[in-house]
Amino acid sequence: METISLWVGAVNGIVWGPLMLVLILGTGAWLMAGLGFMPLRGIGTAFRILWRGREGRGSGEISPFQALATSLSATIGTGNIAGVATAIALGGPGALFWMWCTALVGMATKYAEAVLAVKFREQADDGSFSGGPMYYIKNGLGPKWRWLAGLFAFFGAFAGFGIGNTVQANSVADALFTTFAVPYWITGLVLLVGVALVVLGGVKRIAHVAGYLVPIMALAYMAVGLLVLVLHISEVPGVIALVVDSAFNGTAAVGGFAGAGIAAAIRFGVARGVFSNEAGLGSAPIAHAAAQTNNPVQQGMVAMLGTFIDTILVCSVTGFVILISGQWQTGESGAALSANSFEALLAGGHYIVAVGLAVFAFTTMLGWAYYSERCVVYFFGSRAVMVFRIAWVIAIPLGAVAKLSFVWLLADTLNALMAIPNLIALLLLSPVVFSLSKGALQQVRATSAD
Repeated sequence: METISLWVGAVNGIVWGPLMLVLILGTGAWLMAGLGFMPLRGIGTAFRILWRGREGRGSGEISPFQALATSLSATIGTGNIAGVATAIALGGPGALFWMWCTALVGMATKYAEAVLAVKFREQADDGSFSGGPMYYIKNGLGPKWRWLAGLFAFFGAFAGFGIGNTVQANSVADALFTTFAVPYWITGLVLLVGVALVVLGGVKRIAHVAGYLVPIMALAYMAVGLLVLVLHISEVPGVIALVVDSAFNGTAAVGGFAGAGIAAAIRFGVARGVFSNEAGLGSAPIAHAAAQTNNPVQQGMVAMLGTFIDTILVCSVTGFVILISGQWQTGESGAALSANSFEALLAGGHYIVAVGLAVFAFTTMLGWAYYSERCVVYFFGSRAVMVFRIAWVIAIPLGAVAKLSFVWLLADTLNALMAIPNLIALLLLSPVVFSLSKGALQQVRATSAD
């Protein structure tokens, strides 16, 4: 295992090097500029479309709202609790600033992904829809780029077992053992049964469960976090100043914190930002491709809200609580750091984190099960669906008892390998996105006002 860890660590250092950071932020910035900053200007309109999107209008399997809920079920997970804490523990408070930057340009990335997913999706004989990077690469770029589509689908099929399965199970098992002394193997078996009951029913059951659980869990977690911030409102301006200063000047060693330079803040801020909101990863458009809509632009605007909600709202609350508590200086990391931070500011706060993490991780497993399943279907067709679903649920208890550091390292590496083909495709297909989006904000506003 040590040899494998060293090998994966070496690959991770390459794929998450400066080139990847430039590719992620650069692609988002290019798309944002080409769209005339429409994703930022259109946030209000997007929320109105989302409200109307509770019922689908057009071809597809699930409503636009359910598509967003499914994508959010995959993004609002350990990244919002353990991921933010890890970013701050390794990169200092400045990492939160770079998470924000990743999210803001990531809104344009997520918008473009969903626009292309709906535009180039395919419908099977059984009526199901398949879409996402492998399909907009194949159908948008042509036969000579099929190798790139296959590369994404290959990494996507395996990446799900990291970011969307074993990482989630591992984090939940660790949190429940630390908080409630629940044995790791029991957590793994309970998650296996719960996920199996939903995943075996396919995307419609996943969307139905996500449509109820995601809004409830996100609002509940936000409410508790905002309560903590209100109780310490006088400290919020100082925390914001600390985040901005650390982003450009680094963070000196203090307490148990080892210190972090600017490069570390950028690296871990961007990496954990992508891990959390998945903008550029190519996962979310797989869910949005199943939306009941004939308007790629409208679904793109719904999709970009996922990044805004996940990082600008939920991750910021976690980050502020950690920084206000001062626990980031203790040398702790991951979910334990978040739990200690909430407990330091609110009695019983560690219970809130443990329960929230368990629910978040459960829904993440549901969303990612569908993502990886579609990647497998791209290669083997619908005949492989049930085999994949069984393999998915079997992996859950294995992840629950695995070594946490290795699981996170493997998930980070697979994320990068999955993102590279998607980001290349987004750059090559950006003229299509810009063409479809011309005057889109005015048209969508007029439609949403009807």
